[in-house]
Amino acid sequence: MNGALAASDVERLACPTCRRALRFVGVARAGRLLDGELQCACGARFPVADGFAHLYIEGDVRGADRLMRVIYDRLAPLHDPFVWAAMHLFRVGMTASAMRDFYLARVELGRLRPRGDGKPLRVLEVGVGGGINLPLVEARAPAPVEYWGVDLARGMLRVCRRRLRARGDQRARLLLCDAHALPFPDGAFDRVFHVGAIANWRDPARGLAEMARVAAPGTPIVVVDEQLDRARASRWNRAAFRLVTFYDRDPHCPVEHLPPGARDVRVEQINRFFYCLTFRSAPSG
Repeated sequence: MNGALAASDVERLACPTCRRALRFVGVARAGRLLDGELQCACGARFPVADGFAHLYIEGDVRGADRLMRVIYDRLAPLHDPFVWAAMHLFRVGMTASAMRDFYLARVELGRLRPRGDGKPLRVLEVGVGGGINLPLVEARAPAPVEYWGVDLARGMLRVCRRRLRARGDQRARLLLCDAHALPFPDGAFDRVFHVGAIANWRDPARGLAEMARVAAPGTPIVVVDEQLDRARASRWNRAAFRLVTFYDRDPHCPVEHLPPGARDVRVEQINRFFYCLTFRSAPSG
């Protein structure tokens, strides 16, 4: 099943509660996990249903996280067409395609090289949504990558799964999880990026720290979300921006929430509505 975890992927996961190893108990087909649960020695149990692992604690999902999950679940099929139309209607100063080219260049996919230990290169997109970045990442990487996409909205992952099925993509892994407690060991990914939702996370500092934690030392971490470029914004831009950021009183680049040790910090205004924050995780030792 497209996007489902392979049985061998379980050893690459970690309990989001205590970060210990997990084990799968349930039904697998053709080496893919279909239904059952992932269990941890700490007592935590995480269901796997219809090929999707639910690796988060429901009681921790609250506030804007819960509201936005409902919105994304119900409007998932309309999300990508809406973004495309909004970029044109609201005159942000750049096409959606050009914007993706901008932030993916900061991910530095072209600098990836095959690992000396034979392990696959791993790319994590936090908030993968409908998976529109997935083929672009694979096209830009000079070596095959193992793409992991995580999201809290099941509806968005279903859209992503359909996209994978249409492309015949069997390499991507999709997980339901909370960005505040990523279900991976430290340093598990060669590239980490997120687009378009950190402004409504209940704790942006914790989310940024989690992305830094699961990134290999020195890895570029890229975050993109809304921030109005007041110097270039017209009255129409300001009104439109307020409409699309109704959930946030002060949409801005959360540079004040960067984790200790973040280095090579770079903040760029991509267009009238979006910033791009790039930083690197602290070196080991």
